[in-house]
Formats: sequence, C-alpha cells, structure tokens
Amino acid sequence: MALMMKRSAVAARPAVSRKAVVTCVARQSWLPGSETPKHLDTPAALAMAGNFGFDPLGLGKDAEALRWYQQAELVHSRTAMTAVAGILIPGLLTKAGVLSVPEWYDAGKVAIDNSFAPFSSLLAVQMFLCGFVEVKRWQDFRKPGSQAEPGSFLGLEGAFGGSGDNGYPGGIFDPLGLSKDASKLADWKLKEIKNGRLAMMALLGFAAQKGATGAGPIDNLSAHLADPWHVNFTSNGVSLPFL
Repeated sequence: MALMMKRSAVAARPAVSRKAVVTCVARQSWLPGSETPKHLDTPAALAMAGNFGFDPLGLGKDAEALRWYQQAELVHSRTAMTAVAGILIPGLLTKAGVLSVPEWYDAGKVAIDNSFAPFSSLLAVQMFLCGFVEVKRWQDFRKPGSQAEPGSFLGLEGAFGGSGDNGYPGGIFDPLGLSKDASKLADWKLKEIKNGRLAMMALLGFAAQKGATGAGPIDNLSAHLADPWHVNFTSNGVSLPFL
C-alpha cells in the first residue's frame, strides 16, 4: 500500500519545465535595420576593426582590394589624428600666449621661408624616407610577417617587430605595450579607427572653415562661443549662400 501511494505521489507531481535562454548580441550596423552587404559579412571582413557594414559603392567586393582599403584607411586615420593634434594644440597654446605660431594653412610657407635647408632638399629627404617606409609596408601587406624575418632590415627586426597583425606595429612603436594583451587589442583597434574617422572628418571641416571664414578652428570656435546665435554655419555666407 505504501509503495502504491508513493508511486501515486510521484505521478501526480507536476512536470518541471526547463527553458534555455540564449542571448545574442546584435551585430553593430552603421544604420540600424540596414542590410549588411554580403562581402562585409564574411569571417575575414567581420574580423576587421570598425566594420559596420557601410559600403554603398561596393568598393570592397574584391577581397584583396578590401584588405588594402583597410590598410589605407588605417594610415589615413593615423595621419589625420596627427594633423588634427598638430593644428589644435599649437593653436590653443598660441591663444594662451605660450607659443607664437601661424595657422596651419600658413605654416608651410613660414617653414619654407625660415628653413635651414632648401625646400627641394627637404622634399627629397621626405620622399625618400616615406617611400622606404611605404615599400616596407607594402611588402608586409603582400607577405604578412616578412618584414620581421631575420635579415630583412639590417638586423633591427627585433626592435621593429610587429604585433603579428598587418598594419599594427609593435616593438618601439608600442612603448606602452598595448598590443601585448590580446584580450584588449581588439578594443584598442576599434577605438583607433573610430577616432581616426572622426579626425578625417574634422580635418575636412578645418579646410571647409578656412574656405568659408578665412580663419582657423580655434578662432572660429571662440567667435561662435562668444555669439552662437549670430556666428555659426548659417551666417558665414558660404555654407548656405541663399540666406
């Protein structure tokens, strides 16, 4: 009797429902709801820092070209970030009375007129040095890791050794050792490309400001903050010529 009652109790016990909840992180997109092009949805493309599925002209359909565009954007981003810092910091220090330097659009002529060497000599040296670096970068692009092989650079390969990822150098070019932590490297790459894209847009804005107002970014910002309702993009006579 006791055994029958025990079996009855087990049979009457309600079944326990078990559900597994899987959380999926939505892929970041430049425009929520937009469809990602197929050539940007491959494993190789998804591994690229800053891939938000934006390619309206379809320039990246060629996988090899896409790799090169990534490297080109990376170099332009770094150049733009350096340029923006080189424009804003001297401008701020000049405003503060610490320095006395010309605006970025006059700096080249001032440097040429006051240089210790002829402009042609400086240009030749710059072209040689930049050309050498670009050739090495191109060789590493075509054959990743080749520029870190023993004997590829006068025995200095160890000091100039890269992170192992094309376009992301290590050694003396990474004094803080940021590329050594693989768990954080992807985050640093994303931050770099985001800031680089902002810098490229900022540099384009500086050039547009010069064309519209004839002044530098610090002067334009100061004038805007002093009278924001009357000094802005609608009042410079160029941005909205019909006003």
